[in-house]
Amino acid sequence: MSVLESLFDAQLSIFGQSILWREIVGNAFGFASAIGGLRRRVWAWPVGIVGNALLFTVFFGIAFANPQHTTLFGQAGRQVFFIVVSVYGWWRWTSLRRDRGAPAITPRWASARERLAYLAAWAVGVVVAQQIFVWVGTAFAAPRWYYWCDAWIFIGSIIATYAMARGWNDFWLVWIGVDAVGVPLLVKSHFYPSAVLYVVYAGLVAYGFTVWLRSSSATLPTEQPPDQAVVPSTDTAPAKLRTTSAGGHR
Repeated sequence: MSVLESLFDAQLSIFGQSILWREIVGNAFGFASAIGGLRRRVWAWPVGIVGNALLFTVFFGIAFANPQHTTLFGQAGRQVFFIVVSVYGWWRWTSLRRDRGAPAITPRWASARERLAYLAAWAVGVVVAQQIFVWVGTAFAAPRWYYWCDAWIFIGSIIATYAMARGWNDFWLVWIGVDAVGVPLLVKSHFYPSAVLYVVYAGLVAYGFTVWLRSSSATLPTEQPPDQAVVPSTDTAPAKLRTTSAGGHR
C-alpha cells in the first residue's frame, strides 16, 4: 500500500466507532468555508471545494469503502453539485468584489418572485430526487423515508449554496431546514463527525444570519430589483452605494 493510499484510508476509533480521517478533514474545510461565507470572503469558495471533494469519497461508500458500509446518495451527490455551484459563486463574488480587503457582496433578501422560485424548485426537486435515489439504490436496502430525507438534504443544500452565491439572506434559513433533517440522518447512519459539525453549523447559521441581516439593513433601505447587486462604493461615506448590474452573472 502506497503512502497516499494509507493516508486516504486512515482511520481513528472513537468510542469503538471507526471514523475516516478524511471525513474529519473534509468537515474542517467545510467549517472554514462557512466562516469565510459569513465574512463574505471570496476564499470561502475554493476552500469549500476541497472539503466537498473529500466528503464525496466519504459518503459514496458504494465506490469508496467506508467504516459505516453505508452509501448516502444525497450527501454524496450534493458534494458534486456543491463543487459546480461553488465555481459559479467563486466567479460571481470575484467579479463583484470592488476591493480586495472588503466583503465580496452586500447581502439582501430574495425578492418575492425569487423566493417563490426557489421554494418551488426545492419541492419539485425533492420529489424527483427521492425517486432517482430509489432507482440508483435498488441494491442498497433502505426504508423509503431514508430516500425522502436524503432528497430533502440534497436539494436544500443546492438551493442554499445558490442563494449564498446570489447574496440572499434566505440561504441561512434554508440551511436551518437542511440541518433539521441532516443531523438525525447522519447520526443514524453513524457519520458522527459530520453530525457534530452540523450541530456546530446550527449556531454558526444563527450568528451568520444576524450578521448578514444587519449588513443588509444598514445598506439597503429599500428592496433592490432581483437582477441588481449592491456593492459598497469606494467612497469613505458609508451612506453612498454603487449599484452594479448583476444580470450577466446568472
